[in-house]
Amino acid sequence: MNKKLSLRFSVITVMILLAAFSRLLPHPPNFAPIGGMALFGAAYYIRKVWAYLIPIAAIWISDLVLNNVVYAAYFDRFVWFYSGSLFTYGAFALIVLMGTFTLRKVYVPQLLFSVLCASVLFFVVSNFGVWLSSGLYLHTWEGLTACYIAGIPFFKNTVLGDLVYSIALFALFEISLSWFPALRNRSEAYAKAKGIIHKQKQYNSVKKLN
Repeated sequence: MNKKLSLRFSVITVMILLAAFSRLLPHPPNFAPIGGMALFGAAYYIRKVWAYLIPIAAIWISDLVLNNVVYAAYFDRFVWFYSGSLFTYGAFALIVLMGTFTLRKVYVPQLLFSVLCASVLFFVVSNFGVWLSSGLYLHTWEGLTACYIAGIPFFKNTVLGDLVYSIALFALFEISLSWFPALRNRSEAYAKAKGIIHKQKQYNSVKKLN
């Protein structure tokens, strides 16, 4: 990995780690960085395997702190994985997979579409995990329906969390790309150069007319 790619990798990774550990701060239920982290990693990591491994590892580590420090009073043992956690990580992986297709080029409409899809995907997968593994619901169609209905009040915060964290992560990194060209990958540098050339041609055309 050359210095330019290493710098980009480091900046993206630090941003994802900060987002993951923001979960330790007080926040409304389900207002979380999970969807935003998944989409951010999918959009900007050059090697997509890192978009799966690093954010999931960051979420798992923050889960360890939450379950064994912040909420330790609710458990009688050290918790490596809470009930349904694998469904949460699975939902994250599916959001990354989706983002690698929907965010091949980062534009606002694609980002908003991806955020909404991420929220729906997380809602469907995570609540299925609650139904299957929590023991709170009968393993029947009625039990599954009841589980999804119970999750509806929390869906608004899921969407808001995904939206706020996505906007923050994407906006901050795009601003960084403008200020620090060394962060750009080859396609981003080409697109930037192409845009500058296009603007210069437009300027020259206007100048000739005048």
